[in-house]
Amino acid sequence: MTTDFAPDTQTPQRGPAPTPAEPRSASSLYRRLWRGVLRELGFLIINLPIALAGFITAITLFTAGAGLLVTFLGLFVIVAALYASRAFGTLELTRLEWAGRPATTRPEWQDARARQGFWGWLRGLVGNGHYWLYLLHTSVINFVVSLVTWTITIVWTSISLAGLTYWFWQFFVTQDDSNWDLSDWLAAQLGIASSGFVVVADSVLYFVLGAIFTALLPFVTRGLVVLHDVIAKVTLGPFKSDALQREVIALSASRGAAVSAEGHSLRRLERDIHDGPQQRLVRLQMDLSSADRQVDVDPAKAHALIAEAMVQAKDALEELRALSRGFAPPILLDRGLVAALESAAIRSTVPTRILSDLPDGVVLPQEIERNAYFAASEAIMNAAKHSGATDVEVRVGLRRVPQTDDTWLAIRVADNGRGGASPIAGHGLAGLEERMHGLGGSFQLSSPIGGPTEVTVQLPVTTALRGSV
Repeated sequence: MTTDFAPDTQTPQRGPAPTPAEPRSASSLYRRLWRGVLRELGFLIINLPIALAGFITAITLFTAGAGLLVTFLGLFVIVAALYASRAFGTLELTRLEWAGRPATTRPEWQDARARQGFWGWLRGLVGNGHYWLYLLHTSVINFVVSLVTWTITIVWTSISLAGLTYWFWQFFVTQDDSNWDLSDWLAAQLGIASSGFVVVADSVLYFVLGAIFTALLPFVTRGLVVLHDVIAKVTLGPFKSDALQREVIALSASRGAAVSAEGHSLRRLERDIHDGPQQRLVRLQMDLSSADRQVDVDPAKAHALIAEAMVQAKDALEELRALSRGFAPPILLDRGLVAALESAAIRSTVPTRILSDLPDGVVLPQEIERNAYFAASEAIMNAAKHSGATDVEVRVGLRRVPQTDDTWLAIRVADNGRGGASPIAGHGLAGLEERMHGLGGSFQLSSPIGGPTEVTVQLPVTTALRGSV
């Protein structure tokens, strides 16, 4: 996720469904193919030298390492071959992206030298199937495929350029009776002996042939690059189990963050109750006891004590209400997230603006709304307490991730304070970061010294329109 917030422009809105886009014409598709020809030619022409270098490097290192396995040195040479193959495979993926192909997710390498020591690192490397697939791709597959595609590219491009320019360079080629020309043969079959006809026919024939090859060039280059891309995705891309493993790791981290955030919230609530309402209630009890003793002896003093006890009761009630806002204020449940944020802005000691880009009729899950409100109110409170800000802006909206088609609720709180904020362990921002990660969301903080400060939180949500089935 990026820290820049952009409201979602693809979120469904009320109204008639948009008309489907017109299918692209064949001419526009052909023009798109031509726009990528130069990049694809660049990829294909230099592909064989790179593949040859990878082939020589990988084969030399691996065979040398295999021959030296009787000594301890051979293992290190094979490891060098694996790392060299990884470098050439990564270069292949990068070049394919440069040629205009969609990016291929890199595999999980799981190098664990720092965590598990030398032998753990070595087991993780040798036991990782990605290294061996990269070695197979570099030493065999890519070299063979590149040899074929490079030959096709050079031959096809040469015929295209030579055919289109034959009318010019034919005058610099030595001609004798031993030369055979197709146009000469056609002229003989038609009973035409004009040498001028032969010269013109050669030019026309080769020009037409070059034009045909040139017209088909975008299809050839695109097809050859796609072939490399498919092979790279199969051999150099991640396994399906990698995604599952990443998800398990992410879920474990989220669970740990959620437990830590919940513990932090409970300890903070306990501290706030002890330092605030509990002390006031103790004082209230003491004042009422004193008033009870003075009611018959000094009624005026008893009335004063009762009045002070009422003030303590009112202050304790206000503090309890303030603490309850960190959970779920009634306005959040009754009127939604934006209304709750506007209420928090009114209570803030710093002028606060709420800007909503949420579409009309959108329904958010209550748990997401509650945590989004908590995050925004915490950021507003921090700006009022610590930043010295005179202006706070809260922007809330939806954004869609095109790669996964997931919808996220994004809230950005920006102030014009002095900056310098950081998520210190045990403090509010650190707890907020843990809470967002525990929900599978993200937390970004930008607070350079001198300001301004921006806090951006994003939570994954499933949206639906009110009244929709």
